[in-house]
Amino acid sequence: MMTEVEVQSERVDDIPLLIEQMQKMGMAEIIDANIKPHWRRQGLSVGQTIVTWLTFVLSESDHRLSYVEPWVARLLGTLKRFINPALTEQDLNDDRLGDVLRYLSHDPSWTTIEQEIGRRTIRVYRLPQDCVRLDSTTVSLYHDPEGTELIRHGHSKDQRPDLAQLKVMLATLDPLGVPLVTQIVSGKTADDGLYIPAVDQARAVLGQSGLLYVGDSKMEALSTRAHIVAGGDYYLTALSLKGTQAELLAELVQLALAEEQELVDVFRDPVGGQEPKLIAQGYETSRVQEALVANEVIQWQERLLVVYSPTLAQSAYRGLQGRLQRAEEKLLALTPVPGRGKRQYDDLALLQAAAEAILQKYRVTGLLQLTYERQVSHRQIRKYKERPARTEEKVRYQLHLSRDEAAIQAQFRMMGWRLYVLNAPAEQFSLAQAILAYRGAPNIERDFSRLKGRPLGLQPAYLRREDHLKGLVRLLSLALSGLTLTEFVVRRSLAAENGALAGLYPGNPKQETQRPTTERLLAAFKEITLSVVQLPGQTIIHITPLTPIQSRILKLLDFSTSIYTDLAANNLPNPP
Repeated sequence: MMTEVEVQSERVDDIPLLIEQMQKMGMAEIIDANIKPHWRRQGLSVGQTIVTWLTFVLSESDHRLSYVEPWVARLLGTLKRFINPALTEQDLNDDRLGDVLRYLSHDPSWTTIEQEIGRRTIRVYRLPQDCVRLDSTTVSLYHDPEGTELIRHGHSKDQRPDLAQLKVMLATLDPLGVPLVTQIVSGKTADDGLYIPAVDQARAVLGQSGLLYVGDSKMEALSTRAHIVAGGDYYLTALSLKGTQAELLAELVQLALAEEQELVDVFRDPVGGQEPKLIAQGYETSRVQEALVANEVIQWQERLLVVYSPTLAQSAYRGLQGRLQRAEEKLLALTPVPGRGKRQYDDLALLQAAAEAILQKYRVTGLLQLTYERQVSHRQIRKYKERPARTEEKVRYQLHLSRDEAAIQAQFRMMGWRLYVLNAPAEQFSLAQAILAYRGAPNIERDFSRLKGRPLGLQPAYLRREDHLKGLVRLLSLALSGLTLTEFVVRRSLAAENGALAGLYPGNPKQETQRPTTERLLAAFKEITLSVVQLPGQTIIHITPLTPIQSRILKLLDFSTSIYTDLAANNLPNPP
């Protein structure tokens, strides 16, 4: 007698880990407490829908709406166990997901959600909260900007002037890069006006003063610095070389070059037994600043950090050498050897104007010495019919050039120097600590890279509705929080035990790392399969046993292995 056996398999992979992470963040509960959908909405709550969608985004590195429903259909049994036993694939169809984006685009609701998730995350994960970094980026998208305030053509940081842009401003916790604030504005909006609102929103999340706000030279506006001071916080920003600030930097650098100021060495902490690396040298001075805030004049002491970076100097010098070489090639091409098809200049003023344009284009004015030689050639023309014999005179100018090595070396000595401003007392942030804090900028740049590229893939966006686009950016900022948190917690746990993690690199399974990325951690959970075997009178559930590396990652995250093993813990007889 044949026994009918039905086997169903689902690839569980990293899904339990991702859902556990979001449950620990309290994401679904916070969202459901602040978003009230239409009273006729049925099925999954908005919070549960978002958690399921974010699981798809992080597991599949894809946020496209139309791909979510078939993914849910393939993993229906697993998702029911973790999200809601009543879940159906229709709960995540395009229309439902569009509604979710519309809910997230509602500014008052999002502000409360962002604040509450941020506060809970800081409390649950005991995150350091003494340094906040701010920066912005543009996101390119295919869209007709006519009739919308958010989507506008502007300066593209991604070199896509052909596409419309919107701008995303982030305030993140250093050193981990967890987003606290996500602002979405028009692509044509100037950066300097975004900092004060971002600082205010970060303060609302953190609920304390005395923090350090770090930003690049776009944060240098005196009004921004004054606003931070008035709120009882500190700022650290680089000054651009505009106007009198370039002159100020030159004066302060001359003091260092003349050895009138003693320089402090700044070293990067050694990694993996390496020797400490010198990354900067500098000294500091101070000045009094004054500004009007809320109709009140405030004054404060501002520290000026004059900092030299050997790496920046060498990079700038290589760039200068490249510009000099290209300029020399273009200049010499102005006066080629006479020949067929070779244009010659017979007007000195025109040649000088062309040469000056090249010098300006390659920013080497004053570094090349140009001389112009007037050359005259004569050619005898024989008599022809009524025209008498004559001597024809032809004038051409030849350009000669040489490098002004003294001027080049003088410019090289000024390379690598930057000016930073800081209002925190030296006892709290020394010059070395301030430089190391500023050098943490790659963390937020990684956030932008993840947000726009892999794994979140926001750019280029194809959504046509402005509210959907706004909601999508906010949805992906939640996914970004999950990515950065996972990475930070594992790295912190490894540092606490002074250990390393091996088995994350397929080509070299013995290679160890103390700083694994979330992407590699999630990839370690591939090929975990949940199988459900239906026998007459009994259901057998089996899950692929966890490997040692998978168990260790869960331990580093302070997650129990039961989030996987419990999936197979109910091998029970079928109900009659």
